[in-house]
Amino acid sequence: MSSLTEQDALRLAHELYNLRVAARRLPGEYDDNFHLTGDDQRASVLKVTRVGQAPGVVDLQCRVLTYLADRAPTLVLPRVCPTPGGEPYTIALVQGVPRLVWMLSYVPGQVLAEANPHSAEMLHSLGRLLGRIDAALVDFAHPAAQRDLKWDLARAGWIREYLDCIEDSHRRALVERCLSRYEHEVVPALGGLRASVIHGDANDYNVLVDEPGMQPRRAVSLIDFGDMLLSKVVCEPAIAAAYALLGKRDPLSAAAQVVAGYHSAFPLTEAEIALLYPLICARLSVSVTNAAQRKALEPDDPYITISEAPAWDALERLSAIHPRFAHYTFRQACGLPPVPYSAAVVGWLQANAARCAPVLGVDLRATPSYVFDLSVGSLFLGADPAVTETAALSERIARELRAAGASVGVGRYDEARLIYATPAFASGERPTDERRTIHLGVDLFAEAGAPIFAPLEGEVYLVANNAARLDYGPLLILKHSTDAGQTFFTLYGHLGEDALEHCSAGRRVAAGDQIGSIGAPPINGDWPPHLHFQIITDLLDLGRDFPGVAYASQREIWKSLSPDPNLILGVPAERFPPPEPSTADTLSARRALIGRNLSISYQQPLKIVRGWMQYLYDETGRAFLDVYNNVPLVGHSHPRVVRAAQSQLGLLNTNTRYLHDNLTRYAGRLTALMPEPLSVCFILNSASEANELALRLARAYTGHEHVIVLDAAYHGHTGGLIDISPYKFNGPGGTGPKPWVHVAPIPDDYRGAYKRDDPEAGVKYARHVAAIVDQLQAEGHGLAAYIAETLPSVGGQIVFPPGYLAEVYRHVRAAGGVCIADEVQVGFGRLGTHFWGFETQGVVPDIVVLGKPIGNGFPLAAVVTTPAIAGKFDNGMEFFSTFGGNPVACAAGLAVLDVLRDERLQEHALRVGGRLLAGLRDMTARHVILGDARGSGLFLGVELVRDRATREPAPDAASYVVNRLRDSGILAGIDGPHHNVIKIRPPLPFGHSDAE
Repeated sequence: MSSLTEQDALRLAHELYNLRVAARRLPGEYDDNFHLTGDDQRASVLKVTRVGQAPGVVDLQCRVLTYLADRAPTLVLPRVCPTPGGEPYTIALVQGVPRLVWMLSYVPGQVLAEANPHSAEMLHSLGRLLGRIDAALVDFAHPAAQRDLKWDLARAGWIREYLDCIEDSHRRALVERCLSRYEHEVVPALGGLRASVIHGDANDYNVLVDEPGMQPRRAVSLIDFGDMLLSKVVCEPAIAAAYALLGKRDPLSAAAQVVAGYHSAFPLTEAEIALLYPLICARLSVSVTNAAQRKALEPDDPYITISEAPAWDALERLSAIHPRFAHYTFRQACGLPPVPYSAAVVGWLQANAARCAPVLGVDLRATPSYVFDLSVGSLFLGADPAVTETAALSERIARELRAAGASVGVGRYDEARLIYATPAFASGERPTDERRTIHLGVDLFAEAGAPIFAPLEGEVYLVANNAARLDYGPLLILKHSTDAGQTFFTLYGHLGEDALEHCSAGRRVAAGDQIGSIGAPPINGDWPPHLHFQIITDLLDLGRDFPGVAYASQREIWKSLSPDPNLILGVPAERFPPPEPSTADTLSARRALIGRNLSISYQQPLKIVRGWMQYLYDETGRAFLDVYNNVPLVGHSHPRVVRAAQSQLGLLNTNTRYLHDNLTRYAGRLTALMPEPLSVCFILNSASEANELALRLARAYTGHEHVIVLDAAYHGHTGGLIDISPYKFNGPGGTGPKPWVHVAPIPDDYRGAYKRDDPEAGVKYARHVAAIVDQLQAEGHGLAAYIAETLPSVGGQIVFPPGYLAEVYRHVRAAGGVCIADEVQVGFGRLGTHFWGFETQGVVPDIVVLGKPIGNGFPLAAVVTTPAIAGKFDNGMEFFSTFGGNPVACAAGLAVLDVLRDERLQEHALRVGGRLLAGLRDMTARHVILGDARGSGLFLGVELVRDRATREPAPDAASYVVNRLRDSGILAGIDGPHHNVIKIRPPLPFGHSDAE
């Protein structure tokens, strides 16, 4: 029978429901579905079931939806639209064949399959939605719910008969393992599990999420209740999780979010939680086996192969996860202790601390020890990776211990570290992929060869040499038991080779027996001499591969697997510094103590504690590619700049009332980079201070007050600079322009009056400045200055059309005004083609303002002007900036200039920026929401629009994109008067791989 047409739907709607509507076909696997819209814009869905559909199944769906409307009225679910006779469904002749027809209210939304991304919040909300539905249905019953469906997870064993349909032997074995686990773990437990009517098919096309403008997006409704049945309650979250993890790099995390959401609405029992992993694997196994069976019957159907691919990928990824680890993950997601018996081990160790022999032969409770900070934000380590090279770090540790008068150094448990740099610690290929950073043991730093003793009686479980892995080196694992017979383990890493020679698996040891010694590099894994000591409650069959460092996203699970070793070591708590505030605590303190209008980036604020070159790191050690901050011009924490400032600060830092060569040396280097006649410097400490001075210089030279600025400009945060910043005085909280401020249109050749294809655009934009000059002269006012960023950043990463500044400067100078170039954002080679932004326009300003990147983050700024202007400013009033031009700031500035020259960063910016801009323009050609990509070097902008013809700005889309970039480990920002331009201004070490 052919599919129904929209005309068929219109006829049925009129004949059966007395409706005159418009109809649009909707997708459906078996039934015919139509979206109906009446003149009043009310929408509904007409459903015509397949031929032969049993009425009981439709009745089941209608009764369920009616029941839920009564028991859970706040749920946004389809409502049954009865016929005029009050029936939930009816039978009609369709193309001469009787078909069941019924109608539901239409629920707006986007199917989950088309929503991006499947965020943690979205998956949690999906689980919660299902939990709320199942909680409401707990007392619902219907005879048609007792169905025999192949998708019923309580009957998944049927696939054993069809395993031979899976041709690939590796894949067949994978499904066989999943099925065996299901048969051995799930089937015996089924009888004791709760049963209820469940939806049973929360796949990507049956789940509706809210509109894209809502952030974070959430699951709001379910459609297609055709697979509802009476089954085990736990099958609901297992099925939903199996769908949700498809296509995910971290399937277990995705599944855990669904489970957590479900549990929050309809709590699972511990027995049910224990079966989630085998049930999820069984659901995927049913999918791939069913596909293999169908492929055997329909070998030419390409859809079968395509649709089964994500399930096979998910099975492969899940097979790499230990089943007990998955169980612990789901327990943690449900708010339970991850390892059920970990608390018992911890309690026994606390009660028996006095029985523990000293691991290093000295009582750490009384022996002087020094606790090191090896965290991501460690001031002891700093940011330079060279410091963590074995020889350098060994010397630093030894020096610190000598200074502290301590014989033992302690490296903290549960500390986020960045010293694990090898690929073995990364979850992916990109530098922004998550790395294992959370230290699961305690480090005891002592001399190589120092003996190590068993703290408790037990037996040798494993002796191995892990030197090739560069994490443990030679290691030893001892097996112990509590008085109640609970097994746990202690691990000893970075040993000398004597442990390999004298210990063997199965050997009994007593508390206090020597079991090895501290190894020396490179035998110990090439680390500074120390013992890595760790407690393990479940080895997960990993043996020598049990990690000593965990992913931050799995922190609580691994801490349950490896409790604090200080339970045995006994280092006094007062020797440990207090823990750093959490991100939430820091945010709360900031809101209480800092002015609220000091903004924070991103919907989920970041706590950044470390920076290195083009990367920033949060407190867990996650790396973020920084394409936002143009201040660290030559790279975050560049060692040459750091050393220059440190060295000078260790000798002298004072003001400019005394002579110091750093001031004149820096001024000489800076003016040598400027064209004539720009040869006189004023060194200050911030760009705002510098722009204030530039205005004073202009007014002192001209004797006038009036200033011309560009629309959407921002020049600083002082009162005087807010007065010349339309971005501020015309924005929220602003009071409009002062009488002496005159605003010219920004020369935006994408959005403005004169476009990029107009060769006279620059001249035409300059005429607006000329008109202001003429008006001032007609009113008898003199002009002090025209000030503009030479490539406006806050204005939207604007590149002036050719000839603009030359014409503007001509008009301004003819009126007696001076021309101020604000180079705060783009100076020092960022543009690639030129060192200064004004050079791109072929002009020479009268005053140049420098800031931000000038000191690579050190407070430094400068104004460079002509001898004539500087001479007029020297009018008897002293100029002094307390911190401006101090020796440390000048040392940092000199180092920045050295790095720019020696590392040829301007040329690098030109090459990498050109490649990046080409890629962005290619994307712009392919994605209609990207209206324009522009810029030069590593000063780039991408403008987002709703409509390419009207160029209507899309600020919500820009905000969405930068927050998605943040989630992906890339930090970008938004600028422009319409807040729709994504700005890309990374530190100049940003490389080709970063551009990709």
